[in-house]
Amino acid sequence: MAASKEKDGRAGKPGGKESQPLIIAKTPAEEQRLKLERLMRNPDKPAPIPDRPKEWNPRAPPEFVRDVMGSSAGAGSGEFHVYRHLRRREYQRQDFLDKMTEKQRKDLDYLDKVEENKLAADERTAKRRKKREKLKQKKLMTKKSKLASTQDEEKTSSSSEEDFQEKETEDDAEAPSFVMGMR
Repeated sequence: MAASKEKDGRAGKPGGKESQPLIIAKTPAEEQRLKLERLMRNPDKPAPIPDRPKEWNPRAPPEFVRDVMGSSAGAGSGEFHVYRHLRRREYQRQDFLDKMTEKQRKDLDYLDKVEENKLAADERTAKRRKKREKLKQKKLMTKKSKLASTQDEEKTSSSSEEDFQEKETEDDAEAPSFVMGMR
């Protein structure tokens, strides 16, 4: 055995692991730091992620009760404790069922509320979409009417331009109202 330790060149534990100093965590933060350091020593090793704990379920009530409690005299002193235990378990079961029905009711209320919110949002979106389309149509109509009016103006303006040019040539024949360079 001693020869194998000398052969491997290892001392301490036979597994080949180096002994780590024992550090006792005094605070939760220090404990978390130690766990993190231990995980980061070997990053290739997968980290243990615990499964989610199962929800507590009460035991189902028995289908057939063998030891029926009677109200006859002569019940032993130990029977009261058995009765108390059964009563406590039954109350726990009833509380659990009440909580489950309450949870289911709240879940259904939540889903109904989500559906209502979705419908309201869809209605608002449809209303806004309709408004946008209406504005778009209005812009198109004004644009078309402007184009039509400018075309009409071009037709009328081309004839008015000819009249203007004729008047301009007549105006040129008149004497200027001022002459440059004269005092």
